[in-house]
Amino acid sequence: MAESVISQYGLVTIYMQPGHPSPMYHYDGTIEENPYGALAALLEDDQLEEVMYNGGSQCVKVAHREFGICRSNIWVDDDEGIQIGKNIAALTNVPLGDGPGLVPLFDGRLPDGSRVNGTLPPISPDGPTLTIRKFREDPITVIDLINWGTINSRLAAMMWVWVEGLNARPANFVIAGGTGSGKTTTLNCLGMFIPWDKRLLTVEDTAELQVYHDHWLRMETRQERPDGTLEVSMDDCLKSSLRMRPDRIIVGEVRGPEASTLLTAMNTGHDGSCGSLHSNTAAETVTRLCSAPMNVPPIMLTGLDLIIMQSRVHRGGSMVRRITEVAEISGMEGDKPRLNPIWKYDPTTDSTIETGVPSKFRETLCASAGIKPSDFETAVQMREDILLRLCSKGTRSIEDVTKVFQSYYSANRRS
Repeated sequence: MAESVISQYGLVTIYMQPGHPSPMYHYDGTIEENPYGALAALLEDDQLEEVMYNGGSQCVKVAHREFGICRSNIWVDDDEGIQIGKNIAALTNVPLGDGPGLVPLFDGRLPDGSRVNGTLPPISPDGPTLTIRKFREDPITVIDLINWGTINSRLAAMMWVWVEGLNARPANFVIAGGTGSGKTTTLNCLGMFIPWDKRLLTVEDTAELQVYHDHWLRMETRQERPDGTLEVSMDDCLKSSLRMRPDRIIVGEVRGPEASTLLTAMNTGHDGSCGSLHSNTAAETVTRLCSAPMNVPPIMLTGLDLIIMQSRVHRGGSMVRRITEVAEISGMEGDKPRLNPIWKYDPTTDSTIETGVPSKFRETLCASAGIKPSDFETAVQMREDILLRLCSKGTRSIEDVTKVFQSYYSANRRS
C-alpha cells in the first residue's frame, strides 16, 4: 500500500503511512544554525499548536491544528536537546542543568510568546524533553470560534453582553475544561469584548493571552531560583493587581490560593473578573474551587455569576472543541452553591442550545442597567447581527474584529 498525501504547503508534506495511525509531518528544507536547532523549522509553522521533543530516541512530535498529533522527520539527539533547552531557559534567566545551583526543569516562554516546559535527566530519565505551546502569530478570534462551530452566534452574542455588561454590570465568570480543550483561546476571544475605556489587568504563570486592548497591563509569576531569587506567586500578582485600580481582571489559570483572592475581588465590587481552571463539568468546577488547594468558602461562590465549560468531543472521527455547558450560580442550597444550567451541548445535533431555565444573571443585569428583559433580548440580537455580518464578510483578524466592537461602543455610548 502506497503512502497517502493528505496535505502540502510550503516545504511541508503531511501523509499517512501504511500500518501507523499517526500522520507523518515531513519538512523538506535546510535549517541554518540557530538557538533552537532543528526545532526552528517547526516553530515557524503557524499551523502547529504544539512541538513535543521527547529525547533523542524518538522523532519530534507535533500537534497540527487540522491533523492532530503527527510524527515528524526531525530528530534531535540528547546533547543538542540539552543545549536547546539551556538556550531557551537562558531567555528567562533560569540556570538549567543537573547540579548545585542548577534546576533540572523549568517553565518559560520564547521571545514570540510561545510557552515552554523543559526537563533534564534525572527528572526525565529517558533524556531531555521540551514541550512548546506555540504562540499564534494570527490570533484566533470569536469569529473563528463561530465558523468552527465551537460556539454558535447567539451564544457568542450573549457572551458579548455578559462581558460588556451593557456598561452597567459585567459578569464574573470562569472558563473550565480539560487540557487542550481551548480554555485560554476562548478566554482570549472573550477579552476582545472588553471596552477600551476599561483598565484591563491580566495575571498568568506564563503570559499567553493575546488581547488587542488599549489599556492593558500584564503580570507574570516567577519561580524561586537556586540563587535565592524569591518566588512571585499568582496570588502575589493578583493581590498586587487589586491595588492598581483595575476595571477588569483576567487570571490565566486558577490553581491555588489565588482562587480565594479572585473570589474576594468578585464579592467586593470588582465585577468583570474572570479566569480559567481545569475541570470537566460545572459541578466539578464548584467542588474544585471549594476543595484544597483552592479552599474557597462556598458562600463566596455567590460572587461568581457564570461557569462556562469547554471540551474536546468526538465528531466524524476527529476531535473538535465545543462549549458544552453554561451554568449560573443562583444562590445557596443549604451550604452548597446551587447551579442552574442555562446552555447545554446536544451531541446528537452537535449544537449548544438554551435549556429554558430562567437566567438569574439576566435579571441582575437588567436591574443594573435599568432595562426590561425585552431590551436585553434586543441587545443580544443586535450583537448577533454584527457577528454574523463579520462572518459573512470574512472579517476575522483580532485587530479588525476588535475595532468593530469598539466602534460599536463609541457609537452607542450613553450620555
